[in-house]
Amino acid sequence: MLHNVGAKINEFLNKRSVKYGLPFLLVVLGGSFGLREFAQLRYQFSRVSSVKPEEMKKLGIEMKKPGEVTLESEYEKIKKIDIDNWEQVRGPRPWEEQTTQ
Repeated sequence: MLHNVGAKINEFLNKRSVKYGLPFLLVVLGGSFGLREFAQLRYQFSRVSSVKPEEMKKLGIEMKKPGEVTLESEYEKIKKIDIDNWEQVRGPRPWEEQTTQ
């Protein structure tokens, strides 16, 4: 009798729909629950407020007003830069000692 039950379980597990369909359903349903958790983290940490200008002023950083910087004003600054005459300067590497004499 026990042998008969084991054979029926083995026969059930070897069916194509169980062999391939059950893992597929587990991945789809498990993935949806996993996605929900990751999305919840995203919205949880997006509620963190940004830095206010008053806090920046306390740290000594002056922030410009939103209308003060425009695309046109930045373009005018870039037009004044001479991009044809420049020299490539290699910066110091962390392992190179800077000797001051």
